[in-house]
Amino acid sequence: MEKIVVDARGKQCPIPVVEAKKALGNFEGEGIVEVHVDNTTAVENLKRLAGQSGCSVSQREEGEAHYVVEISRSGEQAKTAPGCGCETMTFAPENTVYVFDGDTMGRGSEELGRVLMKGCIYAVSQLEKLPKTCIFYNSGAKLTAEGSDSLADIKAMEEKGVEILTCGTCADFFQVKDKIKVGTVTNMYTIVETLNAATKIVKP
Repeated sequence: MEKIVVDARGKQCPIPVVEAKKALGNFEGEGIVEVHVDNTTAVENLKRLAGQSGCSVSQREEGEAHYVVEISRSGEQAKTAPGCGCETMTFAPENTVYVFDGDTMGRGSEELGRVLMKGCIYAVSQLEKLPKTCIFYNSGAKLTAEGSDSLADIKAMEEKGVEILTCGTCADFFQVKDKIKVGTVTNMYTIVETLNAATKIVKP
């Protein structure tokens, strides 16, 4: 049986799950994805992925902070399990718009909020059905500027056809307008038009 090994140690959520899901998408029939992670939260997330994918799963410890999760798909499971959707990227059938109004996610620790926002944007970039548009305003404008930890993920979405809009007033306020490296710098009227036309608005 073919095996793919994924070393996701040192990688933050949701990267281990995304990489495991992509690896599963490489199998037309049966196969094993062996994922190495360094925390029990990742182990539990991978076990949930296995259940959602109709696969068998086992786990073991290799050493301190070293866990191995094996996700196994048999030939019969491959016939009946839902596809993982990693082979192609498609757009949501509705006009979905993601709104990022800050460079942190949630309330409390700003340091943690930046980590969460980076993980969130990465997760959005890996969705099976991508949003039509992502809008960045207020301090969210910093996310599309030079030096942003999320710049590569936002560029990857743009390359797949996602419209990226950054508020020009916000970029001016934070003095990053000349540093915007992805998408289009736009105005509030266009932002309001885009939101008004949306069938679903998601604000992380």
